[in-house]
Amino acid sequence: MSSPEFIIFGAPAIDREEIDEVVRCLESGWIGTGPRVAQFEKEFAAYKSHPFAAAVSSCTAAMHLSVLAAGIGEGDEVITTPLTFCATVNAIIHAGGTPVLADVDPLTMNIDPAEVETRITASTKAIVPVHFAGRPADMDALTDIAFRYRLKIIEDCAHAIETEYHGRKAGTFGDFGCFSFYATKNVSTGEGGMVLTRNEEHLARIKMLALHGMSKDAWKRFSDEGYKHYFVVETGFKYNMMDLQAALGIHQLRRVESNWRRREQIWNQYNEAFAHLPVTLPAEPEPNTRHAYHLYTILIDEADAGITRDQFLDAMTANNIGVGVHYLSVPEHPVYQEKFGWHPEDYPTATRIGRQTVSLPLSAKLTDAEVVRVIEAVKVVLRTKSEEVRQAVKGQGSKGKHGDEHNPDSALVSSPLPLSPLPLAAMPPSTDKEQGATNEERGVCGQPFSALRA
Repeated sequence: MSSPEFIIFGAPAIDREEIDEVVRCLESGWIGTGPRVAQFEKEFAAYKSHPFAAAVSSCTAAMHLSVLAAGIGEGDEVITTPLTFCATVNAIIHAGGTPVLADVDPLTMNIDPAEVETRITASTKAIVPVHFAGRPADMDALTDIAFRYRLKIIEDCAHAIETEYHGRKAGTFGDFGCFSFYATKNVSTGEGGMVLTRNEEHLARIKMLALHGMSKDAWKRFSDEGYKHYFVVETGFKYNMMDLQAALGIHQLRRVESNWRRREQIWNQYNEAFAHLPVTLPAEPEPNTRHAYHLYTILIDEADAGITRDQFLDAMTANNIGVGVHYLSVPEHPVYQEKFGWHPEDYPTATRIGRQTVSLPLSAKLTDAEVVRVIEAVKVVLRTKSEEVRQAVKGQGSKGKHGDEHNPDSALVSSPLPLSPLPLAAMPPSTDKEQGATNEERGVCGQPFSALRA
């Protein structure tokens, strides 16, 4: 039996329109920052019903530039969540600020406003909420806190392109909204990001800093309008988006709603299929909100599931299903422990989630057959381990008197995973790791390197 293809975690849904636009861009000779970037900015701002948008090279760049434009510098504290990708805190650090962590709500996995308020000091200048997995943070409470303490809000919307909260789109509540178009995101340009702001002066500074600190519209210096002289007015960065990237983004954005509906359908299929399994499923979206359905995360508690999170990850990968971890909590990472003295036990909710969480494939690119494969793999992995534990309790789980006659693992799967050449992979050998995936198992933004194999 041939091996089924590996289901890549977060594979983008790329259609003919994107491919043709990229080819036209290449044939035009203008592949750097140019008219397609300007078009993408205009259309994204219109989608968000917001006045100004600046396209950049990544959400990390968007965050860094926004923190700088917000005036954050040495001695300033910025409160954010411990359940996020490292780029959120790195952007604060690179601007010279000090990140301060506030634990998350156990149900929504978003930053807890009550925890935020307890962390405010005279040095606090901003709050950076993350709309985790596409679920909106409690923006009513956070904007109230920001108003009372005169703090800026920089929204990390890396997961939240379609997200809405009480009739308002994510990224439009704060002073800045930062978006990601990374390969696994709901709108993808391979790499890329966007900043939303309502302040034209902030927009001008972000655009200037994103292109080496050169004066306005320096990208037009090679256009058919004739050479434009420019001045470097600030020591900036190389954070600009290329037209090649925008060529993808323009058409990705035009299908954002149809792709959202497909992910919603998959999300509901997972909810129905996993309803009676010994795992924690994502909470239902709150009333009067819109979830972006960027990540479908389940929690694997060994006490309930009879399997560790990392054993589950290994088993899914062995069955050719790409999975992710979003995220091992920030205080778990050595660099921040050394720099700030953070300890995981000080953020118990984020730490527990980070050690139990698994993200299942949720791309609009998934076929119906692939969704079924994911569902069956999850069921087989959990059923196999539960059966092993039950047999062990009876004293039959280990090699018995018939252990040499056949492979004992094969008997643990009552109905083999369809098309899987690796039924035994449902329960891989245990490892000595205490928690978390290794650097080799996890890639950018939680995407496993295994997802990149052909």
